[in-house]
Amino acid sequence: MDLSLILIIVGMLIFIASFFVGNQSKQLEHDVEELSLNFYQETQHLKRRLKAVEEELLMEPQAFAKPQKGSPKQNAKVSINGIHQILISQVLTLHKQGYNFEEISKRSSLSLEQVQAIIAAGGNRL
Repeated sequence: MDLSLILIIVGMLIFIASFFVGNQSKQLEHDVEELSLNFYQETQHLKRRLKAVEEELLMEPQAFAKPQKGSPKQNAKVSINGIHQILISQVLTLHKQGYNFEEISKRSSLSLEQVQAIIAAGGNRL
């Protein structure tokens, strides 16, 4: 009989202790939820920043440049200097892959004249 009484007491102690252990799991669950929300917010912030950078790179540079008079070669120099190096690399890569000027212009969001100037200059800034 002593053994059954000891087992009942131990069972009751374990039952009472389970209430205190349960609070730790709730705190852990709350921490994980907070961490996932922070991760989601940071991801959304990075996506917005990346979108802003992409828009800045794809912005039409001629909207801000003043038209200048001169020979076609000088005009090519002016239009290439206003274009970001990433777009120049993209144009040259598309040209090497066999795309024509119109297709490259559509894919790179540059004008046909800018595409021709980049290919004529070989991507070198003058």
